[in-house]
Amino acid sequence: MKTDTLPTRDRLIRAAADLFRRRGYHGVGMAELLEAAQAPKGSLYHHFPNGKSDLALAAASWASDGMTAVIDASFAEATDFPDGVRTLCHKVAKFFDLSGQAEGCPITATLLDGPENAEFRQHAAGLMANWVDTTTAHGVRLGLSEAEARSASEHMLLLLQGGWTVARSQANSDVLRSLPDRLTLPH
Repeated sequence: MKTDTLPTRDRLIRAAADLFRRRGYHGVGMAELLEAAQAPKGSLYHHFPNGKSDLALAAASWASDGMTAVIDASFAEATDFPDGVRTLCHKVAKFFDLSGQAEGCPITATLLDGPENAEFRQHAAGLMANWVDTTTAHGVRLGLSEAEARSASEHMLLLLQGGWTVARSQANSDVLRSLPDRLTLPH
């Protein structure tokens, strides 16, 4: 579906997710958000009564849903947990290359670089916990115990988040492709 045919609420969310990912929460103004979404001024507060902060929560959730879909797709045909991790890291590396390499994680750039408030931190923690839960379920399906799968999933998330930062600093997606070799499964 083309962006300009999306409902206003969806255009606002997608524009915010993109802008926050590229410039962080504080680097984006309201007028810029409205212009990018091709939305009238009153529509922001109609859809997001608390303005930019509500929009940030919705944008982070939308971006997280996309990451969850990538996790599911990466593990769908996997023969074992490391195979799923390998596919996921290659997909994330491809996204890194397509995104311009200088952009941050949409969740951390939006919620953790945003205003200092407990609601943003809790929301970020919940979204990332969902990534771990989703990956854990795939690990269990692929033969790991619940504890092994959770430990490997948490380790994978730490590698991905840190790997993204290192890849950005080096402008090199090969950092992300090398992550599966650094994943240690519990014994």
